[in-house]
Amino acid sequence: MISFAITVFLSAFLLFQVQPIIAKMILPWFGGSSSVWSVCLVFFQAELLLGYLYVHLLHESFSPRRQNIVHCVLLLLSLATLPVVADPTWRETAAENPTWSVLVVLASAVGMPYLLLSTTGPLMQAWYARSFASLMPYRLYALSNLASMLALLSYPVLVEPYFPVHEQAWAWSAAYVLFVLACLGSAWQSWQGVSGERERVASAAESTPRPPWRECLLWVGLAMTASILLLAVTRHLTQDVAPVPFLWVLPLSIYLLSFILCFDAPRYYSRPGFLVALPFAFLAVDRVLDGGLAVPILVALLSLSLFVFCMVCHGELVRRRPPVRHLTLFYLMLSIGGALGGSFVGLLAPAVFNAYFELPIGLFLCAALAAIVLWRELRPAWRWLVLVALLAYGYRLAEISVDYVADYRRVLRNFYGQLRVADLNDDGLGIKRAIYHGRVNHGEQFLAAEYRRRPTAYYCEKSGIGQALRSLSGEPALKIGILGLGTGTLATYGRRGDEMRIYEINEQVVDLARNDFTYLADSAARIVPVLGDGRLMLEREPAQDFDLLAIDAFSGDSIPTHLLTLEAMQGYLRHLKSDGLLAIHITNRYLDLRPVVAAAADRLGRTAIIVDLTPDADDRFCRHSVWVLMMRPERLESLPEDLKKAEVLVPRPGFTVWTDAFSNLLKILK
Repeated sequence: MISFAITVFLSAFLLFQVQPIIAKMILPWFGGSSSVWSVCLVFFQAELLLGYLYVHLLHESFSPRRQNIVHCVLLLLSLATLPVVADPTWRETAAENPTWSVLVVLASAVGMPYLLLSTTGPLMQAWYARSFASLMPYRLYALSNLASMLALLSYPVLVEPYFPVHEQAWAWSAAYVLFVLACLGSAWQSWQGVSGERERVASAAESTPRPPWRECLLWVGLAMTASILLLAVTRHLTQDVAPVPFLWVLPLSIYLLSFILCFDAPRYYSRPGFLVALPFAFLAVDRVLDGGLAVPILVALLSLSLFVFCMVCHGELVRRRPPVRHLTLFYLMLSIGGALGGSFVGLLAPAVFNAYFELPIGLFLCAALAAIVLWRELRPAWRWLVLVALLAYGYRLAEISVDYVADYRRVLRNFYGQLRVADLNDDGLGIKRAIYHGRVNHGEQFLAAEYRRRPTAYYCEKSGIGQALRSLSGEPALKIGILGLGTGTLATYGRRGDEMRIYEINEQVVDLARNDFTYLADSAARIVPVLGDGRLMLEREPAQDFDLLAIDAFSGDSIPTHLLTLEAMQGYLRHLKSDGLLAIHITNRYLDLRPVVAAAADRLGRTAIIVDLTPDADDRFCRHSVWVLMMRPERLESLPEDLKKAEVLVPRPGFTVWTDAFSNLLKILK
């Protein structure tokens, strides 16, 4: 019995520990987009489905001892695929089709071990039920979810802050070898446990009637709805609040906690209490979608609501679980639902929708399934009341969905997120057009002829980048590099004879900058757009000899981590003239990126100054912005007086420089 528990616990821990490891490893290859995590979850859910299908077929088609042999052979073969390290050659083609590239990279790096790990929970339960016929195996499922949650919670606290990602992968691979040994031990115990008496018990169980397909579809629907809401809430948090890995872990931990509570002991799912709480959870999410909440309140409301949704879905699943004979079918249906929900949010929605409609859809499905499971138990009058309430809630969700796109000039969406263009009326200065990535302003322009060539927002003349570019205005023809296009505001600083080479990963941003804004068309400089991840493009190019290189590539509210590592900075400096300036935009509501840049500058022997602009309340052209200017120490003396007075960044004691293999977001939370 202990052998089975150890095997299940270790497999589940490794199953979920590898998810953030491999996701962090490949995140830089895909522009640091929050969609990487969503697509990773789709892959992991699809692998889980394949694993559960394998267990179901194995359980239905092979005798107990043949099951042991087949599975043990596959376990030993999987050792040949170690270590779980992504092949860096995929970086070259990653941007061509990012969604499918993520899936292929994951399959080649971790596909076989993950598949074998995913089979362990239901397979060990089936073997456990065979070896200990008098005991119920479902509590092993709660144990596996407990291990999964511990793996997720330990990663950002105990693993990520202390170990480079490749060391994490090698340590995980060593632990996988231990898992294989534990699983072989459980297989041996199961082999010995197959006796004539237990075979007769198993034969008697064969007569247990198969659950009807209507019940199977309900299992799929409940699992799918919980999966949709998990990914939709995660996307809302990482895209519109802060695209940081901590918010990958929080919703998934809540999801797993509901599994633990429901499967460990059904009494934890107090049906009347949670069904009463369900409408309040719907109202809480409605309030979140209205906007205007402080971040802690927003995160708390979404987390509590997700917990209620998952408890209802998973609690109803446990209420309908079949006899042990059909255990593998039950888990197969759960995995089908999870994979369908993940594929809907991670693959279908970005390709079909232009806004985040999957969250309202998931909420309506949850309400509809709650009505379905209660339908037979309700009196006719109550049925009509529930139906009217469901239709009213559907109408409200339709209103929310319309608000996602209403009053916007253009709404676009792809792998890299949602873009919206809005025209706002600014009294006295006319129409101001802005572009939003999620809820974050990524640039704006006044449309009136007298103002449209004025740099605005984070790029106005008082900002750090504005002052830096003006300080170069006395120089002959300049060559400027820019990572991140936005609306193209920095093109306003271009003069005749200058060249501005602008790197942008999202072709939809290029389309909006050209067709909805005039900064690029109005610029006197020669504009050279380069489509692709800025860092990867620079790595492939010969030295550009930039007078100034601006790093202004944001995903939501944060700069992707791979653009701030020591290796990235070394690459930027290779493209600068000896007296060139490296300008890094670090404005952020949630993360303090100063120590990251300071540590890199110190390691590279550069001086970094910070320009933190808080404009006057009546300033129509400037927004609060924080820019860091990095240069050789002797270059500081030739800067204008205003920049000479700027604060010099000093490394934070004990702060470890970020590299491609190591970064720690916990230490820079505001």
